[in-house]
Amino acid sequence: MRGHNLEGALSCLPRMLPSQSYGNISFFQPPAFLMIGIPGLEDFHGWISIPFSSMYTVALTGNCLILLAVRSTPTLHQPMYYFLSMLALTDVGLTLSTLPTTLAVLWFDHRFIGFNACLVQMFFLHSFSVVESSVLLAMSFDRFVAISNPLRYAAILTNNVIIRIGMAIVARATLSLFPGPFLLKRLNYCPGKILLSHSFCFHADVMKRACDDITVNILYGLYVVLSTVGVDSLLIVLSYTLILHTVMGLASPKERARALNTCVSHILAVLVFYIPVIGVSMIHRFGRHLPPIVHALVAYVYLVVPPVLNPIIYSVKSKPIRGAILRVLRKKDQG
Repeated sequence: MRGHNLEGALSCLPRMLPSQSYGNISFFQPPAFLMIGIPGLEDFHGWISIPFSSMYTVALTGNCLILLAVRSTPTLHQPMYYFLSMLALTDVGLTLSTLPTTLAVLWFDHRFIGFNACLVQMFFLHSFSVVESSVLLAMSFDRFVAISNPLRYAAILTNNVIIRIGMAIVARATLSLFPGPFLLKRLNYCPGKILLSHSFCFHADVMKRACDDITVNILYGLYVVLSTVGVDSLLIVLSYTLILHTVMGLASPKERARALNTCVSHILAVLVFYIPVIGVSMIHRFGRHLPPIVHALVAYVYLVVPPVLNPIIYSVKSKPIRGAILRVLRKKDQG
């Protein structure tokens, strides 16, 4: 049934395109793109929407609980938990960036997204990804300071410093991604070539729908990835190299184990975020011959899984966070 709906959506394309012949069009921007959802599994979108809806619910609920727990617990008003709040807020934003269009496709088979709406979604989606990478870098710096210089930890990471770090993270993401929509708007697109590979808008996916030379867009995308996620990942590795050097200098095995244990949650969050990021980047650049379903599923893992797992990781590994969340839930039950 849903496969036939996709065919029906494709049949609407001629009515959406200009009435003149394609040969007379000197510059064309599609009024909308067509989102494919999960290619090859269109008939099962209704069933697939159940786990997706569950994951979105877990992501939003878990991250909002962390925000409430940190805010309502004075003992958690510390640098580490402020950075965790930034991560939770970023995951909420990342979830809300993809939730409307993904559920619209899976629930209602609503596949069209306006050209400008697509660019707006793309900007926020990639911006929140860059923010998440930056927050993970800030958290690695927090762990380095806490382990290498514990006596001056509170003096170095003051509230003022944390606010400045947060503002720098937002400014960096905004400035890095701001040119993206304008670089896509300048392109001439192929009439009829408006089928996207996902149920949301990726820069790499949208630019491939153009008929113009996209070398500038490719170089811009590569620059953004290398200057943000690439640099962040190298600095995180450097931070943990320095942390290990410090830990190895501690006197007893118990002290070393205690110091490393404070980093486990962050290391898991880093792996959950960066492994799918690397997979998406590699597939978009070198995976042209892979089936479309592989592109779609890797993208979903990259965008949906980290916001789901991060609150679970921190609530399981961090006793203070777990206790604060339970207190928040008890207050709601009593209320």
